[in-house]
Amino acid sequence: MSGADLEKVARALVAPAKGILAADESSGTIKKRFDSIGVESNETNRRDYREMLFTTKGAADNISGVILYDETIRQKASDGTRLVDILKKQGVIPGIKVDLGAKALAKSPEEKVTEGLDGLRERLVEYRDLGAQFAKWRAVITIGDDIPTPYCLDVNAHALARYAALCQEQGIVPIVEPEVLMDGNHTIERCYQVTCDTLHEVFDQLYEQRVEFEGMLLKPNMVLPGKENRTAPPDEVAQATIRCFKTVVPAAVPGIVFLSGGQGDEEATANLNAMNAMGPQPWQLSFSYGRALQAPALKAWKGDKANFEAGQRAYLHRARCNGAARSGDYNDAMESSSAA
Repeated sequence: MSGADLEKVARALVAPAKGILAADESSGTIKKRFDSIGVESNETNRRDYREMLFTTKGAADNISGVILYDETIRQKASDGTRLVDILKKQGVIPGIKVDLGAKALAKSPEEKVTEGLDGLRERLVEYRDLGAQFAKWRAVITIGDDIPTPYCLDVNAHALARYAALCQEQGIVPIVEPEVLMDGNHTIERCYQVTCDTLHEVFDQLYEQRVEFEGMLLKPNMVLPGKENRTAPPDEVAQATIRCFKTVVPAAVPGIVFLSGGQGDEEATANLNAMNAMGPQPWQLSFSYGRALQAPALKAWKGDKANFEAGQRAYLHRARCNGAARSGDYNDAMESSSAA
């Protein structure tokens, strides 16, 4: 895939009114979510749940792509159709999570480094043949006393850039995800500085490793105070976030697909809406939400086939709300509409 083709896919993922469903939960994460509704996390139940999401009629109006897990990209629906083909038939672009998780960073165990570069080139070839057109790699940055260290930012940025270069080599659009966690009691000002420092290092490394900015997407956190601190109103979050990104994110990047990162469902939508209400920016401001898109659907479904359509309605409602936030047209009244 040429640079122009990579850019075409990247721009399709951030098309107006659309964003990405992150359905790439690891086995451990999906088990926790199923535990919350009293459902066993086995392969059949995981398939049924994701089939429910992927077959929701009308979701493709607001969902441009879906990030899959290794298990899911290989699975077939109950009727024998590959889940990847179900997505593609609707015009939804399949993607894949390729990192192998965050582990304790040597010499700085309070911090994390993401693993998975070994054998990545070969795995990308396989995933591309299975239908993936984009990929995702998540790095985790923790705010605390004397952290993050420059060492932590450097090793994670280096890994993100190596991953992104390998993706583009194989004709796959990389989503670069450096997540500054909400954990802690830090202020929004502290989050702003750490997010700026993180992104500055990431884009330095991306440039050094010859990654084409036009053929990638950024999946960052919003600039928020820690969860133990007060909640910031959407306007404050929007202004701090946009100010940070204008400082460090090149205009050549087609889009920014925010993670929801511990925010409530409606909070994540309202914050995205406030950013887009500020007017046009150098990049498309979109979403790549996991729990913030899925939580209502999971609760409605409860692992019961009789609740299949109820789960789909809940998912479609959140997709539509976030689609409206893409243009700054979301409002509280949407949450009390009959679609909810």
